[in-house]
Amino acid sequence: MSRAIGILGGMGPAATVDLMARLLAATPARRDADHLRLLVDCNPQVPDRNAAIEQDGPSPESVLVAMAQGLERQGADMLAIACNSAHAWADDIQAGTAIPLVSMIDATIAAIARDHPQARRIGLLAADACLGADLYQAPLAASGYDVLLTEDQPGFMALIYGVKAGETGAVARAGMAALAAGLVARGAEVIVAACTEVPLLLGAADCAVPLVDSTDALVHALIAEATR
Repeated sequence: MSRAIGILGGMGPAATVDLMARLLAATPARRDADHLRLLVDCNPQVPDRNAAIEQDGPSPESVLVAMAQGLERQGADMLAIACNSAHAWADDIQAGTAIPLVSMIDATIAAIARDHPQARRIGLLAADACLGADLYQAPLAASGYDVLLTEDQPGFMALIYGVKAGETGAVARAGMAALAAGLVARGAEVIVAACTEVPLLLGAADCAVPLVDSTDALVHALIAEATR
């Protein structure tokens, strides 16, 4: 029997729905009862993670911890966060609950090492808060990787906020593909979609090098943990 997954979502809502859809698609099932139980708090009122990291807005810590505790009370056996940047408060969430948090960051870094063992230069597409909290740069550097960041971070953030506003059309997709291409031109051997909005604009076919998708990495880590 599988265990229930509690998802801290709403950051943003479309990325949360994407995570849920991928969990359903990746779970081997022939009937309703074969699927995983998902408890989802899709809370778009979580304070902005980018503003908080820049000390230009309130911290989301108390809201995230309360969401996690609510999911635990409802019967979640493990937690996941449908947002890379919110992992800056992962230790606070874990300290406030008695159930494990399956880290999207850890799952993504493990996927890089597992699926692309020869790669050493990583092109990172990540939001300001994720970068400001050093969520990927520090562990990747500690593992011997060179990390490349886009030269147009404001442009990247404009695309991310555009997704939150429903802008996922051809122009937005072309913009994200151009940012990935810029990283490849500078030597990136793998592109990491380190923001859950990125896969809503960028797919593997849009990249000249392999794309490691943080949402996909989390999906596989959650299914493994829920069914072990």
